[in-house]
Amino acid sequence: MRIDIVSIFPQLVKAVGEFGVTRIALERSILELNLWDPRDYCEDNYRRVDDRPYGGGPGMVMQAPPLAAAIRQARSSGQGRVIGLSPQGSPLDQATVERLAGEQALVLLAGRYEGIDQRLLDAEVDEELSIGDYVVAGGELPAMVLIEALVRYLPGVLGNEESAQTDSFSTGLLDWPHYTRPEIFEGKKVPSTLLGGNHNEIRRWRLRQALGQTWLRRPDLLAKRLLSEEERLLLDEFKAQLKGQESS
Repeated sequence: MRIDIVSIFPQLVKAVGEFGVTRIALERSILELNLWDPRDYCEDNYRRVDDRPYGGGPGMVMQAPPLAAAIRQARSSGQGRVIGLSPQGSPLDQATVERLAGEQALVLLAGRYEGIDQRLLDAEVDEELSIGDYVVAGGELPAMVLIEALVRYLPGVLGNEESAQTDSFSTGLLDWPHYTRPEIFEGKKVPSTLLGGNHNEIRRWRLRQALGQTWLRRPDLLAKRLLSEEERLLLDEFKAQLKGQESS
């Protein structure tokens, strides 16, 4: 997969490729990252990419010409779909990550200041995405979040391909609790089911916990899911166990 990032702070975005699974993807040539600085396409000596907004108001707006030139240069190399990272975009969720992971190339546009000239967005951007209902200084961190999420779905990156398929949200549920050695930590033991070696019971325990954690923390996700008969039973068991703990 090829990802081109258009940003006035390319070195900030470059850091995402120096650690973790993104570094592994780059080293294995599964991922290619390219950085494009709009300042390199400015026609003035000051390499200015922003100006005051028409109509007045606070802050500055990113100009269309240098951004358009950078995006077009990136697309001429990779022909990728252009994704703008913006608080006005659609919420980034797991389904969107899985859809975009199927693309051969993407161009990520990281805006700054008060925003980007709308004419540039209308002409060059195919889709806008938001990582949450809050505002950060620019689109670089959201772009890095998206890259990390995408990389997990690229074949050959993770040591176990099933890891991405069982992550929180991949099944519409939050993840179940995880445990590792030591078996006892500060008096607290690993659940006995996980130590018994019965794979079906372990599967049922994990599903019960995933359903329960989703019911407790994100009931909105559970409301969208059509539960199977087994899932309804396991969720009822979780609720009964929780009620028993609270009353004891």
